[in-house]
Amino acid sequence: METQETDNEPVKEKPMIDETEAIPRAENLLLPLEELLAAGLHIGTRIKTVDMERYIFRVRPDGLFILNIGDTNEKIRISARFMARFDPARVLSVSSRLYGKTPVEKFAEVTKTSQVTGRFMPGLISNPLQPRHAEPQIVLVTDPRADYQAIKEASSVGIPVIALCDTDNVFSGVDLVIPVNNKGRRALAVVYWLLARQVLRERGELPQDGTIPQTVDDFETKLAAMPMARASGGEP
Repeated sequence: METQETDNEPVKEKPMIDETEAIPRAENLLLPLEELLAAGLHIGTRIKTVDMERYIFRVRPDGLFILNIGDTNEKIRISARFMARFDPARVLSVSSRLYGKTPVEKFAEVTKTSQVTGRFMPGLISNPLQPRHAEPQIVLVTDPRADYQAIKEASSVGIPVIALCDTDNVFSGVDLVIPVNNKGRRALAVVYWLLARQVLRERGELPQDGTIPQTVDDFETKLAAMPMARASGGEP
């Protein structure tokens, strides 16, 4: 099956029923394997960069590269542990992409951190005179390509960057990678939901087996909520 293009965001197909047979074993998963696969966290693109090669498990007959879900799970844990060390107000999550808007906003709401969705205004981090100037201690971006301005500014002042990286991304300016499908609506909802829950666990605000009242559905950008211009064409 071919990927479909909507709002410049490839909507990746759902995994085949027997996908679990072609996934490496992973322990201590944050969600059951079937739920992670159903959300398509492991489904990459048909492009593979040298940087991402270490996280790719195999390539499907249709040309889509498949990420190792165990690596994704472990990097979510590590990233949440790292973010939990900082003052919540100094953690900034970013998404220029439409499909990342709701996940980032809900992540910020649940973890009481800061967020920027839509266009990242130049100078937001690097220019103290910028009206909306932010002084984060750590930045989380949804897509290194789309969120390059945020990465560039954070790197210029020595702020560490965590990035959701798909098979077609490069690591320039990124300090910690979460290998994951960063283009699918459901995949983004799940990864940000997991990050939010895990950050609260790492802070001690939730027990290690505790969960949050919000559902994955709450974290997913709804197509019905998209502006008509975007629903019928590309993002401006």
